[in-house]
Amino acid sequence: MTSLTSWAELNQQYLQTAIAHVRQQLKQDPTLFEPVAFSPEAPPALVTLCRMFRLSEYERDLLVLCAGMEFDGEWATLCATVQNDAQKPYPTLSLALATLSDPHWSALAPDSPLRYWHLIEIGAGNALTQSPIRIDERILHYLIGLPQQDERLAGCITPVASDAIALVESHQRIVKQSYQSWIQFAQKQSLKQLPVIQLCGQDRISLQAIALAIAARSQLNLFEIAIDTLPTDIAQFHLLMRLCEREYLLSQAAFWIDCTLESDLNSTQASLLSRLIDQLAAPVIVATSDRRRQRQRRYLSFDVDLPSPAEQRSLWHQHLPNLTNQLAPLVSQFNLSPDAIETACLQVQSLPITSSDELASNLWQTCREQARPRLDELAQRISSSMGWEDLVLPDKEQQTLHELIAHVKQRSRVYETWGFGSKSARGLGITALFSGASGTGKTTAAEVIAHELQLDLYRIDLSTIVSKYIGETEKNLRRIFDAAEAGGVVLLFDEADSLFGKRSEVKDSRDRYANLEVSYLLQRMESYRGLAILTTNLKASIDPAFLRRIRFVVPFSFPDQQQRTEIWRRVFPKDTPTENLDFDKLARLGVAGGNIRNIAVNAAFIAADADEAVQMKHILAAARNEYVKLERPLTDAETRGWV
Repeated sequence: MTSLTSWAELNQQYLQTAIAHVRQQLKQDPTLFEPVAFSPEAPPALVTLCRMFRLSEYERDLLVLCAGMEFDGEWATLCATVQNDAQKPYPTLSLALATLSDPHWSALAPDSPLRYWHLIEIGAGNALTQSPIRIDERILHYLIGLPQQDERLAGCITPVASDAIALVESHQRIVKQSYQSWIQFAQKQSLKQLPVIQLCGQDRISLQAIALAIAARSQLNLFEIAIDTLPTDIAQFHLLMRLCEREYLLSQAAFWIDCTLESDLNSTQASLLSRLIDQLAAPVIVATSDRRRQRQRRYLSFDVDLPSPAEQRSLWHQHLPNLTNQLAPLVSQFNLSPDAIETACLQVQSLPITSSDELASNLWQTCREQARPRLDELAQRISSSMGWEDLVLPDKEQQTLHELIAHVKQRSRVYETWGFGSKSARGLGITALFSGASGTGKTTAAEVIAHELQLDLYRIDLSTIVSKYIGETEKNLRRIFDAAEAGGVVLLFDEADSLFGKRSEVKDSRDRYANLEVSYLLQRMESYRGLAILTTNLKASIDPAFLRRIRFVVPFSFPDQQQRTEIWRRVFPKDTPTENLDFDKLARLGVAGGNIRNIAVNAAFIAADADEAVQMKHILAAARNEYVKLERPLTDAETRGWV
């Protein structure tokens, strides 16, 4: 047994001995070398490589013949001398067949390990046996003991950083089930038939953390294949796949493929991605937003939900042990991933906070900000400080809005603490329909509610979401709801009648899919953790069957003269200078609250430009402009006695 204690030194000595053995064969020197002993637990790289790719002794010596060119300065001269050709200072297949022990032609076949796995490269020549051969650079580095990635894979596959991330219990169960499934399947089937582990969810960080844990438990490294870098040339694609399979063996790796953005690929890229997943002879873990359809290869699919409320409470408590009474409203309102919770805690811990109330306030605001990046790409965020004083409605409608707010605030107590949500998740979402003519206060009411709840308000124009292409409307809605779930934001869907028209006789497939789109929207609204509000100018056009599934229906009627007087009284901010305004006379204008606000703002600009306080004359000028937009005449009866 060798006295060497370093694997690197042992590996180097073993490789040099193998090269010397091949040199003897080239020189036809019968002298025997004493083999280098090694531990079975840590064999030299050449031994591992031969076992890995099932190389015969001849194939091993042929590989070492090529490696000798990289380590021995006299190797080129030796090759030329043995071949009796000064123009061939390099190894050839003819040289290997003539000098190495136990030669066999099958070692040169395209499906032989040396060529199939690209362990050697054959250069240009008039004949296959006379062409120069060289060892592949990645294989050379492997024999030396350097973990150097193949340059041809650069940019396409990258190691996934194995950061220590503590998984919640529900995610740990997925890791355990995935690992056990792989083990059981491997015992019955060949390695090429290992099923794909499919992790379905919206939080990419959690999906990747689970994939890392599965790989680690399987004693594998994890490499990510970037789907947008797949070559469209078929020959290059097959080379990439072969090199990935080789890398799996060399690096003992599983492959992580993020398919959550698969919809951004063109048809050719999508087809190649499916082929890669189906045919790659290596352990594969894919991340998807929705379940991929199983094709040639078996899938083991797991839905990766965000942590349960109990798990989220535990995560909050781990990061902020002193956070006690504030946990219930946080967990009830915000459905955050482990990474988002940690980020929120780190942000508030960096602030100079002096009280628990201040901590709760800052934490609430930080949680609101967690959902914004994804939603801001899909919908319009409305920032507003509207309060109840800005909303003029009849008492009955005001009371309904207060009840709606109470439902949102007490959601956790009623559904979780009191147990109403334990039997079914269906119908637990809080939904509302605001109906009324334009300008009657529907959007203002939504702003007041969001401000009262201290939540973000996002406006979605349903007329822009509805697509003529089958399936696209559901896809658009799914992206919005998935992004909104984390923050429990208030979603305001405008123009609901563009989707919720009365169902009629289904005449074609488009009518049938339109009903499916409505059902999908209602389904997502009913399970949404936040508040979803629909607005419509045409309540009569909405099917009563759909209305029955909406919890609150609030009519916004055209304001009467008394209500218009109150709107005029409140429309000017306290810092706006006014002079001799007669609100009763202003209320004679037969317009809704939205138009009143437009007139007030325009009058303020006219007065400011004249360096005067807002007066009736300024409002008269602004009213004339507004009526032009409304395509209505401004009558003397409405403006008599103004100026």
